[in-house]
Amino acid sequence: MHRLGALCLLLCLVPAAQAQKRYPLPYPPQLPGGRAHVIHQDAAFLKPGPNLRPGVKIAETPPKVDFMYYPKQDYPGNPWSFRGVGTVRGDKYYSALCDHLAPRGTAYLFEYDATKKSFRLLVDTAKFLRASGQIPPSQIYSPGEIQTRIQFGRDGWLYYGTTRGSTRATNDANGFRGEWVLRTHPVTTKTEVVAAYPVPKHCHLASVLDPKRMIFYGGTAAGDYRVKDVRFFAVDARTGKVLKVAKNGFDRYAIFAPDSGRVYWEGRRYDPVTNTITPSAAPHVRSATQATPDGRVYGTSHRSAALWMFNTKTETLKHVGEGAVGTQGYVTAIHVDPTGRYLYYLPGAHGGASKDGTPVVQYDTRTRTRKVLAFLHSFFLDRYRYNLDGCFCSVLDPKGEKLYLSWDGWREGQPGPRMESAALTVVHIPPSERRP
Repeated sequence: MHRLGALCLLLCLVPAAQAQKRYPLPYPPQLPGGRAHVIHQDAAFLKPGPNLRPGVKIAETPPKVDFMYYPKQDYPGNPWSFRGVGTVRGDKYYSALCDHLAPRGTAYLFEYDATKKSFRLLVDTAKFLRASGQIPPSQIYSPGEIQTRIQFGRDGWLYYGTTRGSTRATNDANGFRGEWVLRTHPVTTKTEVVAAYPVPKHCHLASVLDPKRMIFYGGTAAGDYRVKDVRFFAVDARTGKVLKVAKNGFDRYAIFAPDSGRVYWEGRRYDPVTNTITPSAAPHVRSATQATPDGRVYGTSHRSAALWMFNTKTETLKHVGEGAVGTQGYVTAIHVDPTGRYLYYLPGAHGGASKDGTPVVQYDTRTRTRKVLAFLHSFFLDRYRYNLDGCFCSVLDPKGEKLYLSWDGWREGQPGPRMESAALTVVHIPPSERRP
């Protein structure tokens, strides 16, 4: 080979060799300098992402944004992500990080203290289930997700349900018998079983808790992925007694009316007083806010960002407006502020948000206008080589000042699943952007 050609070949091979040494990136993911968190407030957050639709506004003041990685990511997940919507009490945010491993997986329930900017592990679900004897040594299967909501009961405990990390894992060969409804006390970190296998051989896809009447409502899927069988169930959260099981349950979310205790989903209504399911005007519910004092619940259906409002007092449905701000429309968590005026959400929940710049959206129900509070993707990619691409789990604090977003993302250049690591951002909404 000619000397010049050999030199060119050598120069081409050096970057490839360097890339092989650099990737795959190690676990756990870390910020530069080993920092636990970073805080930014930058005009770059207001730089429009691609595909912005006409008529969509952009905030005038950039928010302050806290960013950090979740603990316990000491090994590759399959992938690391969030599937259940958490909750906030005071300055503490509760969410469940899932490794999705199968047939042996786990989910970690965390408390994040926004004042101290620190995490506290409340429970490793698989470890608890095995240590408590719920999973015998001979059973291979352990749940790899918490896909339900995580909600406080009036007793101060957090209630939630487990589910599988893979649809192929819930079978007899792995010892699958069903899933668990659990509760964890955030102060003592004590965890207890509320109900084991309320619907045998089924997984828990969704839930809603009635904190006053202490009823845990769930939506399931058959363990055999080939069987399309979604069940509704109601469990007394105090005793674990199964109150009702019925076909045609809710598969992702449900509307809850705190005054009556009724639950609504896709043309159905459950009444705890009569313990019956009857027809209703409710749409398919993929995401839904809590009810406002006058009974308004806002939400989305399927993978569309078209916003609707269901009034739980009149049981009427109304189209509100288009919620998408770019190409992405899939919304899995939506929140209403204490005034009932502003909605907060992030389109592109299952990945794809980065295509639109990862916009954090505020919708004004009074003027029916969409406003992007921040485009997060480019900033965190440029600074930390991290892609904020999907968010199933977001929660607005009770004052309407902070939006917690748990991210399914990945470090740039990491091979394997795109959702290979999980992060948290706390978006501090400027007062000027949420005028009454």
